[in-house]
Amino acid sequence: MPQSQWDALAVARFEKGAGDKSSRHADEWGRWVLKPQAQQQWHITYDGLSRPLTMRLGLTSFKHVGIFPEQAANWDFVYDAVSAIGSSARVLNLFAYTGGASLAAAAAGASVTHVDAVRPVVTWARENMETSGLEGVRWIVDDAQKFVGREVRRGSRYNGIVLDPPAYGRGPDGEKWLIERHLYALLEQCAQLLTTDAPGFVVLNLYSLGYSPIIAKNMINSAFGASQWVDYGELFVTDAAKRSLPLGVYARTKTNC
Repeated sequence: MPQSQWDALAVARFEKGAGDKSSRHADEWGRWVLKPQAQQQWHITYDGLSRPLTMRLGLTSFKHVGIFPEQAANWDFVYDAVSAIGSSARVLNLFAYTGGASLAAAAAGASVTHVDAVRPVVTWARENMETSGLEGVRWIVDDAQKFVGREVRRGSRYNGIVLDPPAYGRGPDGEKWLIERHLYALLEQCAQLLTTDAPGFVVLNLYSLGYSPIIAKNMINSAFGASQWVDYGELFVTDAAKRSLPLGVYARTKTNC
């Protein structure tokens, strides 16, 4: 759209670099400039599943509003995979943010372990679960690598594992995460958690520049077995002119099916 239309239609504008540089999201810090009619918080409903999911959105100081709409394709995959496994399914959602994939798994009947390093985000996800009328989610505020390592030592098993790692981040105790250094080792550990005697699935989502869908596919094959079928590609939304706007890459696999 021309700038005149943006000026007329947009009720909130994020200005990068206008906020607190000490924030843990310092690479994205800024502030929202609002028109009088703009809301600070609101709710949306995703009705692409057999039951609706309701999620709260809001304007944050690190630019996000609480949802990434292109992730609906992954929610559909998780819901269908859990439905095929049945109510005995156990799902691990790492870097789980506000819980879209956790809600999709819970809506299909799974017991879900939701892991994120940011406590307010986990609280937000729990609110989304309650607003959606769901239950069965275990909430964990922890560094993903540390949690997975403990689960491996405990001999835990999951039917499904979802990973949506950032390019860079820190855990609750300052643990540093660098995707190019730590991702593959984490996938290898996750392979030890995936059940081997029942159907399972893995979803890997990547927003980081430099990672193509083929790289995501190769990492899944290398970590979980070269013989696995892998669906891979780009996630996108479609604009008013029917153009596909790319927003990330994914690789998804089903095992023992």
